[in-house]
Amino acid sequence: MKAKLRSSQWFGRTGKDGFIYRAWMKNQGIPDYEFSDKPIIGICNTWSELTPCNAHFRELAMSVKRGVSEAGGFPVEFPVMSLGETLIKPTAMLYRNLVSMDVEESIRANPLDGVVLLCGCDKTTPSLVMGACSVDLPTIIVSGGPMLTGRHRGSAIGTSDVWRYHDSIKEEKITQEELISIESAMCRSQGHCAVMGTASTMACMVEALGLSLPGNAAIPAVDARRKVLAQLSGLRIVEMVKQNITLSSILTRKAFENAIISNAAIGGSTNFVLHLLAIAGRIGVDLSLDDFDNLVARIPLIANLQPSGKYFMEDLFYAGGLPAILKELDKFLHKDCVTVNGKTIKENYDKSECFNREIIATVEEPFNSISGIVILNGNLCENGAVIKPSAATTALMHHTGEAVVFETIEDYKARIDDPELKVDENSILVLKNVGPVGYPGMPEVGNMGLPKKLLDKGVSDMVRISDGRMSGTGFGTVVLHVSPEAVYGGNFSVIQNGDLITLDVLNRSLHVHISDEELTQRKKDRAQPLPVSDRGYVNLYINNVEQAHQGVDFKFLKGKSGSDVVRDSH
Repeated sequence: MKAKLRSSQWFGRTGKDGFIYRAWMKNQGIPDYEFSDKPIIGICNTWSELTPCNAHFRELAMSVKRGVSEAGGFPVEFPVMSLGETLIKPTAMLYRNLVSMDVEESIRANPLDGVVLLCGCDKTTPSLVMGACSVDLPTIIVSGGPMLTGRHRGSAIGTSDVWRYHDSIKEEKITQEELISIESAMCRSQGHCAVMGTASTMACMVEALGLSLPGNAAIPAVDARRKVLAQLSGLRIVEMVKQNITLSSILTRKAFENAIISNAAIGGSTNFVLHLLAIAGRIGVDLSLDDFDNLVARIPLIANLQPSGKYFMEDLFYAGGLPAILKELDKFLHKDCVTVNGKTIKENYDKSECFNREIIATVEEPFNSISGIVILNGNLCENGAVIKPSAATTALMHHTGEAVVFETIEDYKARIDDPELKVDENSILVLKNVGPVGYPGMPEVGNMGLPKKLLDKGVSDMVRISDGRMSGTGFGTVVLHVSPEAVYGGNFSVIQNGDLITLDVLNRSLHVHISDEELTQRKKDRAQPLPVSDRGYVNLYINNVEQAHQGVDFKFLKGKSGSDVVRDSH
């Protein structure tokens, strides 16, 4: 027996209700037969000229529509709030949960049988996936794709070089005029960051989870094959509706483990941890911070991509894309996980090939035996912290130094280049109050720029610790996501200048050499009220957001609530 379409609750009605639903849609020039027993496919579009990474999504949506129509469905495009990491203030992460709510309610409230999510810039992917998980309809993802590799004076450049140029400006090695020329050379096509930053990490994440067609992650935004994939995704979502392949049937515990394993092998962003935890919480899969460490103990870094390596996403595509990487990881993966095309993940990568071993190495001969994201524990981070060893300095992986503490980001900016700042290359920079609540929004400031006087001496890296985040394009020996964050009064909140701290990555430890009694006394003496916002979304955020080790989602959004509309006003 043919399953009844969800959209028939709107367009299949008789009398006044059906009249209203159909008549007002017809003012767009839609004939009767489009509403008759056809899957209605929503195209959730994060296009915005304020999100440059996603500025080509109108065109990409047209390709999806062709596929939907070709398969016998009816496509309807709708907008949701768009998050452009490069422009939005104070930080896009503040609004990730808001967008997820926008997506969830837009899908549930409307006559949709299936959804295509158009995702690109960092937070658009997790926010759309989180919202869609809460409704749990058949869903497929089309990423926007990376921009072409930048070229400047004969060299390949990408977003990771922003941090290097920042230091060069401080050291007066380049001028502001030169920097303007470099801007045009770096961002020379549509698409998101050309390196394995958070946007590319998210694209790889959804492909490894099985939520996109094979090859989705690495096709450049301006390559014609990106449009082909979009059209094929539109074609496929109609079949998914007919087969009732929902998000919960794909997003199993094994699928999440595959994503964690693949993220280690590609040197993915530390932001991956926050977003995957939040997605797992929405779909109802039990996932903890420890899983990110336990699952990757034997996984080496095999993708030679910036910021952990040399090459770019465009190069990865030419070398075979994520399917070629997954094939190399075959012995580690759960091969039977079903994906959106109805095939297992192994069937999707089994015939893939690697065309460049400089870019995709083997597990036996990797680029780096150290990979993934290491979860740190200790008295400085009672609920954990993270570090990305592949982007760190080997000599600093076990390091003891005195803390140089900045209480806020404003304090850091005011003092970091002060010639009188008491700091040397052995010091450990500590930045507080940039966590989910303390900022609020958890900005990407964890990879603090080094003091000018140390850059002038040739120092290129130091241990840095914060309760904030770091851009996936960033690098360095940077400890992030310290939990609980400083504003909640844990041990991290009372670290002072001169305190001796030891980072020991091999033993997963972050320790401050202070007695428990001293820490307890400091916390008693500490008086720091929680941030207050008396209105709007920021008030909602501060009072409901969870900590980093829980995914920074809203506690009232955990678990999916389904696609049923609670009330029917007509």
